[in-house]
Amino acid sequence: MRIDIITVLPQLLESPFSHSILKRAQAKGLLDVHVHNLRDYTPYKQAQVDDYQFGGG
Repeated sequence: MRIDIITVLPQLLESPFSHSILKRAQAKGLLDVHVHNLRDYTPYKQAQVDDYQFGGG
């Protein structure tokens, strides 16, 4: 099974996927996890992924 995760903080997911039952599944070739950094896909040179607030409140 292949799992792709897109996140702003990929460092937070390194530990759960390398120290648990998921690590054993990866070692056996049953699981393939790819963590993608959302900031790699932004068109802005500062790697900004948020937008300005809008709406009332």
